[in-house]
Amino acid sequence: MKNPPYEILIVEDNLAHLKLTQYVLQKSQVQSNVTVVRDGQAALDYLYKKKEERGEPVLKSPDLILLDLNLPKRDGREVLKLVKEDPALKEIPVIIVSTSDREEDISYAEENGAAHYISKSSDFAKFSYELGSVAQYIR
Repeated sequence: MKNPPYEILIVEDNLAHLKLTQYVLQKSQVQSNVTVVRDGQAALDYLYKKKEERGEPVLKSPDLILLDLNLPKRDGREVLKLVKEDPALKEIPVIIVSTSDREEDISYAEENGAAHYISKSSDFAKFSYELGSVAQYIR
């Protein structure tokens, strides 16, 4: 396991959910440098950042991605699938953090390589415990 601080990419479009996620990470003392993007396309742009001078792709590899499913531009399902299909990115643990409790969403996440699924709809204590334990998924 890598030593902290961890590089965490949070992909979340809801400002209240973002603030809650950041609060729980801080309260749980997850030592991290956090980058936030607000939609699925921005997440992919971040992961495949281009060198401006030559247009060459430069991969950014956070230690962990916290990914909402319901995002504008490209949804989290598509982002998860693209990340896990890419040999250069597939080793990054992706944790889905979603308001959806639908079994098909949970199954989709598991089948497509998500390391864990955290429901924002669960009670705050459970949500805080699970989110506060995300460092265990970092390799």
